[in-house]
Amino acid sequence: MIAECKVEYVGRLTAFLPVAKRLLLFKSDGSVSIHADDRAYKPLNWMTPPCWTTEEPAPADSDAIAVWVVTNKAGEQLRITVLSIDHDSSHELGLDPGLVKDGVEAHLQELLAEHVTTLGPGYTLIRREYMTPIGPVDLLCRDADGQTVAVEIKRRGEIDGVEQLTRYLELLNRDTTIAPVAGIFAAQVIKPQAKTLATDRGIRCVTLDYDRLRGTESTEFRLF
Repeated sequence: MIAECKVEYVGRLTAFLPVAKRLLLFKSDGSVSIHADDRAYKPLNWMTPPCWTTEEPAPADSDAIAVWVVTNKAGEQLRITVLSIDHDSSHELGLDPGLVKDGVEAHLQELLAEHVTTLGPGYTLIRREYMTPIGPVDLLCRDADGQTVAVEIKRRGEIDGVEQLTRYLELLNRDTTIAPVAGIFAAQVIKPQAKTLATDRGIRCVTLDYDRLRGTESTEFRLF
């Protein structure tokens, strides 16, 4: 939807977007994100699932035509006051096949699965590509103490990778058969901002040496 609107976030802090024309995305998982015509993919504000959208009557003394309230399980709210709508359409995207990793990233996953003790002594592999409702976790492991650990592997570790792992962990920790589940963010290079965010969320960062991992790869039964 493209609409002229103002947005107020009410929760742990208060944030306000004044009236302007913006792109509003409402996804089937309940999430809502609000975008300007810049900043690439990053929204101005958003609400992640589980959350619910309800409609309230527009104030009689305003020019608003609708007020949408997006509320999450913590009671935080996005209050979207709409003044006009330029475009409104709905599209069914179907089942997404997920992100296809490049050769290096896929090979990193394969190598790390084979040599999982790179993550620490006593680590064992439970499964590669462990499926969740929003996509597969690269590796699901068990550490030396028996705790379940989800590992997200990237060639370059950036904030979006940490966010992806955070969403996986939130879902995995609802499964009482494997919870509690810790997280490891593993990459050849991890940007400082990503490392800071990961540390703040209790996720351990591991820098991978691709050439060293390749050096441990078995050459048995190979001609070259």
